[in-house]
Order: sequence, then structure tokens, then C-alpha cells
Amino acid sequence: MDVKTETAVDSLAEDERQPTRIQAINRGIILDAALDVFSVHGFKGSTVDQIAERAGMSKPNLLYYYRRKRDIYAAVLELTLDAWLAPLESLDPDGDPIEELRRYISKKLELSAERPEASRLFANEILAGAPAIGGFLSTRLKRLVQAKAAVIGQWVSEGRLAPVDPHHLIFMIWATTQHYADFDVQVRAILGEQVGKPGFREQTAQAVLSIILNGIRPRP
Repeated sequence: MDVKTETAVDSLAEDERQPTRIQAINRGIILDAALDVFSVHGFKGSTVDQIAERAGMSKPNLLYYYRRKRDIYAAVLELTLDAWLAPLESLDPDGDPIEELRRYISKKLELSAERPEASRLFANEILAGAPAIGGFLSTRLKRLVQAKAAVIGQWVSEGRLAPVDPHHLIFMIWATTQHYADFDVQVRAILGEQVGKPGFREQTAQAVLSIILNGIRPRP
């Protein structure tokens, strides 16, 4: 390989490692569009053409950033999981247990309300057997949950929380907070116009927090 070729390769590698501001913006546009498309049609029912149209760019332009539909799908899921796991990762062992869990539950409710498409996409991936993220679930997610379950278990052993199973508490938080995104149609069918009224999100958060936190507060 001559010097010019080596320089070109190095430059390309540098571009891939450090995308420009415009590249980062365009990738964000693509992933936002892909989330909308995948959450409605699923992976199999979606096409690159649909994503490109939703993103407002040509198909060749989109393929400059992501070579295959599966690459786009994986990137959307990775972005979703990073956002979801950050609040759990920040659970502080030295903090007040009730306040730490209040913050975590509140953030999960906020994410479900602001990005319901992401929650539905994740649910569809799981229902399909997690073909794209099965490895992630059994490695990174498992390690994180085990670590945070140990934190909750320590709080229980210290008498700072009621005796609860840490893993099932985490599962319950996930199920409850994501319910309002995954089953939005059902919630609206039951509650009707109440869902769209000002303050509904706050009322929902207060109800969920009260039910869960009152159930895990230390008992005399």
C-alpha cells in the first residue's frame, strides 16, 4: 500500500470514528424516521424506501450512512436501550432508596411518554424472540440488572426497604412504566378523553409512584 492509499484509508477511518456535525445530524434524522417506521410496520414490514421518504432524503443518501436496513434497525434499538439504561445505571447505592427509585420510575415514565414509539419497537423485538438484541439481553443487560438487584437487595437487608425480591421489583417497574406506551390504545379506550387532558401525565406518575413506593417503604 503506497503513502497516498494509506493516507486515504486513515482519513476514512478517522471520518468513521468522528462523524462531522452534519453527519451526526443526518444520522439522527434517519434514526428518528426509522423509529417511526419500524414501530408501525416492524422490521420485516419496513423498507429502506419508507425510511428515506420519512427522513426526507433520497435512498442513496440514506445508504451512505447505513448500508442495510438491519444496520438502521440495530442502531435504533441501540439508541433506545442506551436511553433506557442510563437511569438504571445511575441508581446510587449510597443514596436514599425511596428517592433513588422515585427518580428511576419517574424517568422511565417520562421516556415512555415522550418516546412511545421506542417502547413499542422494543416490545415488538422482544415478542419476536429478540433476534437483533438477544446477545445484548444475556450480557450487558443481565450484568446491569444483577448489579442493581444487588444494590436493592442490600437496601432490603439494611432495613431501608421492605422485604421485596429485587429482580421482580425491577421487572414490575419496567412493565408498569412501559404499559402507558405499549398499550396506549387500551388506556385511551378505557379512560377516554381523560388521557388528553392537561395534567394526565402528572396524575399518572403520582399514582404509579404512590402504589410502588408505598409498597416498598420500610415497615415498622
